[in-house]
Amino acid sequence: MLHKKPFHVMIIPTLGCPSKCSYCWSSEEGSPVMSIETVSDIVEWLKDFRDDPVTFTFHGGEPLLAGADFYRKALPMLTENLSHLSPNFALQTNLWRLTPELAQVLAEFKIPIGSSLDGPKDLNDSQRSEGYYERTMRGYEIARENGLQVQFICTFTSHSVKFKEEIFSYFLENGLTLKLHPALPSLRSSDPEKWALDPEEYGELLVYLLDKYIENMDRIEVRNINDYCRCVFTGRGTVCTFVDCMENTFAVGPDGSIYPCYRFVGMPEYVMGNVRDRPSREDLARSSAGQRMLQFKEYVNRECKKCKHIRYCRGGCPYNAIAPTGGEIKGVDPHCVAYKRIFDEISERLNREMMGSFGLEMGGTSATSTRGAGPGVMSLMRMLASK
Repeated sequence: MLHKKPFHVMIIPTLGCPSKCSYCWSSEEGSPVMSIETVSDIVEWLKDFRDDPVTFTFHGGEPLLAGADFYRKALPMLTENLSHLSPNFALQTNLWRLTPELAQVLAEFKIPIGSSLDGPKDLNDSQRSEGYYERTMRGYEIARENGLQVQFICTFTSHSVKFKEEIFSYFLENGLTLKLHPALPSLRSSDPEKWALDPEEYGELLVYLLDKYIENMDRIEVRNINDYCRCVFTGRGTVCTFVDCMENTFAVGPDGSIYPCYRFVGMPEYVMGNVRDRPSREDLARSSAGQRMLQFKEYVNRECKKCKHIRYCRGGCPYNAIAPTGGEIKGVDPHCVAYKRIFDEISERLNREMMGSFGLEMGGTSATSTRGAGPGVMSLMRMLASK
């Protein structure tokens, strides 16, 4: 029996967005909206593309700008015509345009929602935009009233990282799952580094969150820490930043153009093909964008081969590595410093605890080996293994 390998198709109905977040790099005013005919082309493209389970994520811009009628037609079309691929769905939105009508459409297909919230109201609005918090919370209430599950992504910037204690407390006290992103240098800004989170600061933030998570495991989930622990525990990447995403992740823009990932949508040099042409996997891999992604993979294999984390890190996110350099492959994900910091921290704590346990069994003591060290990770590993 052949092992099936799930793949991911991100559908970008529009790059437009009603919010004007200070550090955003993807929103375009007046961006066109995907037609239902393009969704039909996506179906025809995927019918014989591959025979593996697929997850569709609607992303943007703001995907809810497509409206209730778009999803009322698109979701059955994808579900019924691609049933052999066992499609699953997800959606990333700021929730501003969520109406009871649209929420009911999404609830019918049990679509989990990811949204964005950077912490308490004043802090959130200072870097996202005035009024953002209240508009997102109104949408959040509509989602909950219609039985939709919502988890928030928190973007840490060079500004907000100074308030990490307040942000963690906000998510903890409000019973919200915490997933975080570091702000990236904006490719569309005259001051791209203004909000970007320094990789060393990001590494220290991750260690701080590891400690806080272990202290509060019964009250909160920090999804990034789960992902890092699973990487170390299993020896393989378990989230898109730390897997070989080439040929298993694609994004379709509003006009049907196919890209390696949603982050490249709207950048002509990263177009791999178009759904109306029904390209094969080989066609996409042979495109100039596909070749560039392959070159990044080869670069990682060559330059990172001595790194003990290469099996599950894979050089981090290709977009982070090659987009800021104009497509030239000059290095791996700039957040490599942060990734090494948290991977090393988890590995060292795990080894220390295991050796300490061995010492106790042999009649020794682990007190001296663990004194002054950060909280252990074995309890977190056991929790993850039980899920």
